[in-house]
Amino acid sequence: MATDADRIGRVATTGARRGLTLRVLPPGMYAGRATKVLERSLLVGRRMWPVFVSGIVEPVFYLLAFQVGFGALVTEVVGPGGVTMDYAAFVAPALMMASAMNGAVYDATFNVFFKIRHAKVYDGMLATPIGPMDIAMGEMSWSMLRGGLYAAAFLAAISALGLAGSPWVLLLVPVALLVAFTFAALGMACVTYIRTVSQFDYIQLAVMPLFLFSATFFPLSVYPEPLQLLVQLSPLYHGVELARGLSVGVLDPMMAGHVAYLVALSALGLWVTSRRLAGLLLR
Repeated sequence: MATDADRIGRVATTGARRGLTLRVLPPGMYAGRATKVLERSLLVGRRMWPVFVSGIVEPVFYLLAFQVGFGALVTEVVGPGGVTMDYAAFVAPALMMASAMNGAVYDATFNVFFKIRHAKVYDGMLATPIGPMDIAMGEMSWSMLRGGLYAAAFLAAISALGLAGSPWVLLLVPVALLVAFTFAALGMACVTYIRTVSQFDYIQLAVMPLFLFSATFFPLSVYPEPLQLLVQLSPLYHGVELARGLSVGVLDPMMAGHVAYLVALSALGLWVTSRRLAGLLLR
């Protein structure tokens, strides 16, 4: 006849087995607690305000340089829909998207690498009901918010400099949030493959060409045709095209395609990140 101790032992064993079974389920089964990860990032990030200020000021300096320097050499550029615009007004939306990209990439790569490889932050999280998908969503949301903060401050600078040519310019912030989330998803997916700090040079090697060759400073038409196809693969290019069209109030059906491309890349990055985190941390 089974004693109370035997029954308690069987219950404990069954519970442990169920817990193990739940832990090896696909990472998507854990979604639902990403806000806890985001809350942690907010609490930590509130003490890092000098870093945020530097991320806001840098693109504004770029904009001032283009307005004062290049603006004197290149007075007008043909923008979306054949609209003629000042060069500074042409570059401003692109710099805004690049600012969102840079803020998101920094948070989703270097900071996440440190948490995975050194601080072991995620190991502690996974000892709780939080799972890989929660971690991925929470970290990407924080990176998105950081990119959105840069974008909002940059929009204020654009307005102060008289470069906002349409009421649609207010939608540049949602576009920047989408761009930031896309690059956070892609950056976090890439960083799960990085093993040493020196390998971050590869990320910089990718980000710099995207910044320079995503129709950021020149219209797509000035690129050679083979290079145009390559430029159009850049996520930043699609964000720039969206922002530039909205900045002058030219709404084009192609905008839906730009949004769809960014959403698809975001979903891909999120899926890869959650799977990679599960493989790295739930072994």
